[in-house]
Amino acid sequence: MIPSQTRQYETDTQAEFKRYNIDITQIPLTLDSWFVSEPLRQHLYDLGFTKIIIAGKGNYTFTIGHHKQKASAWKKTLTFHPPTWGIEVPSYRVWAHNPTFGSVVLLFFQKSTTRSYYLMNFSQHAMRGAEIWHIWKQHHQIECFWKALKSAFHIRAMRLPDNGLYTALLIKVLAYLLAIRLKAHKAFSKCSITQLMRHVSREADLRDLIDEHFHGNYLTT
Repeated sequence: MIPSQTRQYETDTQAEFKRYNIDITQIPLTLDSWFVSEPLRQHLYDLGFTKIIIAGKGNYTFTIGHHKQKASAWKKTLTFHPPTWGIEVPSYRVWAHNPTFGSVVLLFFQKSTTRSYYLMNFSQHAMRGAEIWHIWKQHHQIECFWKALKSAFHIRAMRLPDNGLYTALLIKVLAYLLAIRLKAHKAFSKCSITQLMRHVSREADLRDLIDEHFHGNYLTT
């Protein structure tokens, strides 16, 4: 069940983007496995999103062909194809059936000889394996960036109010804007955003860095 307050927030956010002729439903969505639910999928459809890729859980049961077993077992029994154009890892794309989600395209992939994962295509149309993988690669890159940012700005240590989710998102946006501003400074102009985050985390106190490069004219609280 999606809380009504969350539904309204998402609707308002979508409307705000439309004011600037930005259709956010054209942006592919990627979600970690703990977000998976049928109500969520239908809610995203109602909002107009068409490309949705979600990491699957090992305990979900799928029927492939005439055989039914958990995804954790399928990862061990399927024969993965070697890396091909558009997919840099061994993979296997297949239609499957789940009691909750119905017919769904799955993309199994190997990160190493001992670690395999799979993705569920919740999009409103079937996607090729390369399309699914291209969208998911960006999810991983974004996760790596936010991990470095949270470390640099000590976001985990902050005490958030009751609406902690939205506050955390706001903090991330403000931190990213600060990173962009730092990158415009000569001392950091050749750093990527991720390199900048690592530099701040490893070599500098954030308050001292802001005082040095912005002369105390930047919010530090």
